[in-house]
Amino acid sequence: MSDVIYLDNNATTAVAPQVREAMDPFLTELYGNPSSIHTFGGQVARHVDIARQQVADLLGCQPTEVLFTSCGTESDNAAIRSALPVNPHRKTLVTTRVEHPAVRNTCHTLERPAPIGFDNRVIELPVDSRGELSLPDVGNALDENVAVVSIMWANNETGVIFPVETIADMCRDRGILFHTDAVQAVGKIPIRLAGTAIDMLSLSGHKLHAPKGIGALYVRHGCRFQPFVVGGHQEHNRRAGTESVPLIVALGKACELARANLDHERTTVKALRDKLEKALLKSCPDARLNGHPDHRLPNTSNISFEYIEGESILLMLDEYGICAASGSACTTGSLEPSHVLRAMGIPYTAAHGSIRFSLSIYNTEAEIDTVIEVLPPIIRRLREISPFGRVAATKE
Repeated sequence: MSDVIYLDNNATTAVAPQVREAMDPFLTELYGNPSSIHTFGGQVARHVDIARQQVADLLGCQPTEVLFTSCGTESDNAAIRSALPVNPHRKTLVTTRVEHPAVRNTCHTLERPAPIGFDNRVIELPVDSRGELSLPDVGNALDENVAVVSIMWANNETGVIFPVETIADMCRDRGILFHTDAVQAVGKIPIRLAGTAIDMLSLSGHKLHAPKGIGALYVRHGCRFQPFVVGGHQEHNRRAGTESVPLIVALGKACELARANLDHERTTVKALRDKLEKALLKSCPDARLNGHPDHRLPNTSNISFEYIEGESILLMLDEYGICAASGSACTTGSLEPSHVLRAMGIPYTAAHGSIRFSLSIYNTEAEIDTVIEVLPPIIRRLREISPFGRVAATKE
């Protein structure tokens, strides 16, 4: 489908050609088990070490602080679930109202009362109308009962960036573990973990042009950690299971490419995002940007087109081969606005009509021009048939 215009990169990304090439030998002739003592397996283990270094280089940390997982969700679970047994007298988890379900649902699972659950307490911090956290709110939530604070580096729906390094410092001063879900941030903005107070960080390969099924968890040296997956000795006894070498090599190569493309993300990708955003906000009445205009990822734009439904917009865009995402989720036949937009206090009529555009290094200006040409007539057409749109028109 070479004619597809793909603007849903916060959901998943295309596997980079260089990544496919790097992993191919480990799907064919280099199939040895890296834990084996013989040379055939040992040569594979060396490539796992190289990949670990590549991930560490992107994160600005030591390779021994990186352990490979199956995905970002596993990394989130491993980090949060480890924090409780290593702090058995602390029973509170602090997170935000706009976290990815991998964090939110994990925290609330751990909140269920014993004997079914774990009998912990979860505090979800609010955000303001631009999706930003209040540092005083964070500070007020931190007491001697908090075991872990888990706050995303950048929001997957709005791209809003949180001051995680500052929050990590606040946690360290109080002896609290800090974890960040950086799945959306890694590879899009510079990250250097050395010297920060961040204890654990999650990333996912398929968000930065590696295949699905591979992720990593950073665990700072000296941070107490209890394995989530128990069994063999792999990953220095921190994550059991035979390593998926092809996927690990793929992630390493993807991280190497992401590091080289950080400036491209900051300049070219951001310029395309801004062009798209400016044109749509100008040409579509009752359109609004969701999230902070500046403190966000360079590739992400969340726009609400009031008085119409996001799913209808996506279906009509799909006819032109344009892929984006909605801020609403169709659940059991009923439309529920995004929990992120609800937490921001976005009006109901706008939350239902929100569309997230998320770009990558592979998007072109010609693609953006096509979206700018195609989308405004779609918005006008949907407004004409929407009862909410007709009501809005009578007020103008």
